[in-house]
Parts: sequence; C-alpha cells; structure tokens
Amino acid sequence: MVKRMVTIAEEAGLHLRPAGQLCQRAIEYPCKIEMVIGNKTFNLKSVLSVLSAQVTRTVEAELICDGEREEEALEEIAAFLEGRADG
Repeated sequence: MVKRMVTIAEEAGLHLRPAGQLCQRAIEYPCKIEMVIGNKTFNLKSVLSVLSAQVTRTVEAELICDGEREEEALEEIAAFLEGRADG
C-alpha cells in the first residue's frame, strides 16, 4: 500500500469531464485506488463515487493505492490530480 497527499489543481474541481478522465486512468491499473477527504473514502474507478466527493480546486486529499502496480498508479493519478499530466 502506498499513500500520498495531493492538492487538486483542476480549476473547476472534479466535475464530470475531469472525473471521467480520472476514472479512465484509474481503471487501467489492477490495484485498488482510493481518495480520502476528511473521514470519507472515494473509489477512483467509479465516476459516481468521484462526483459524490464534490471536490473543488485546492482541496487536499490522501491518495491510496493498494495492490499490483500500486506505485505506478500512485504516480500517474497524483500527477493528474495535481495538474502535472495532460488531461
């Protein structure tokens, strides 16, 4: 299991388009990928779960990946959320 704190960089937060892009990236990995905000955990392979988080810009979240290719997944998903990857 690997973890990292990330700050959401998307100007409008994780609305439908970036939530869909995030989920497409997460689904490529066989590991479990979650985001924790406060005391709530969200499955990053589910668009509905991501949208239910109601994430706005500059929200800090803990990204958790557990399983096969977890470190690679953590790097890619963190880069996307922090605005360091093409979206």
